[in-house]
Amino acid sequence: MSTGPDHTTLEDTGHDVPSGQPARMPTPRPGDPRLARLSLNQRTTAHWSLREAIDGCVEAGLPAIGPWREPVAEVGVETAAGWLRDAGLRVSSLCRGGFFTVREPTERRAAHEENLRALDEAAALGAATLVLVPGGLPDGDRDIDAARERAAEAIADLVPHALDRGVVLGIEPMHPIFAADRGVVSTLEQALDLAEQHPADAVGVVVDTFHVWWEPGVLGQVARAAGRIASYQVCEWITPLPPDALLSRGMMGDGHIDYTSFTRAVSAAGYTGDVEVEIFNADVWAAPGAQTVATLTRRFAELVEPHL
Repeated sequence: MSTGPDHTTLEDTGHDVPSGQPARMPTPRPGDPRLARLSLNQRTTAHWSLREAIDGCVEAGLPAIGPWREPVAEVGVETAAGWLRDAGLRVSSLCRGGFFTVREPTERRAAHEENLRALDEAAALGAATLVLVPGGLPDGDRDIDAARERAAEAIADLVPHALDRGVVLGIEPMHPIFAADRGVVSTLEQALDLAEQHPADAVGVVVDTFHVWWEPGVLGQVARAAGRIASYQVCEWITPLPPDALLSRGMMGDGHIDYTSFTRAVSAAGYTGDVEVEIFNADVWAAPGAQTVATLTRRFAELVEPHL
């Protein structure tokens, strides 16, 4: 495997990232059937380049990856697609499109054009889903209902291109702490209300445990989402929250989320796709990427995979 300055080979230290506690189980190795649906969202190992992330997945035996547009742009879509194809990795999703809530007509046109490009990139990479972050309130704007309407209109405008490219627009509801700056769509119920206005092969929802675990009646909403779950993403809600709420996601098992009931509900809703581990956390990012991957494979095999 090629290595870069921040890359380490997969040495099993026997300790979890970021806690430093002894691992509760051996690390699954390449070929272990428990890894068959595990995908590394690239932000979980944020210091890895796309090349390093691809190599890290291959070395650890992960069959899929969820790349981000910025690292893809650094090498070019054609090169990235070739690397992914040669590595034999599935592309579980492409992050991210969206940010629909701008007000000015010129800004809205620019956002639309950017999302058309994102759909093209997703199709070129072989990603079935483009994850959509709805966007927050523009500076000085306090009308959250109008912002949600603009997001709904922008998604509708993208549907013909999504159908043409064979890519599902995955609306990601975001925890209410992000409603002002990132995501005015706060619940899975709201996301489904938007998605159900369009064909299921054009618009779906992203079920991210971090964002929706708290939602009253969420398991009923997961059941309602049958046929529309475009992506299942897992990470943990930890307390106390770090000062930067954006970096408050933890490693599965280090917090408060019930992965048993959540994963069973997603499976019962008919979802058979990859499961992405997406963690934004400064301590996780500071750890060697391969050790992070070793930890998440163990936690996935323990907490998530048995219930798929």
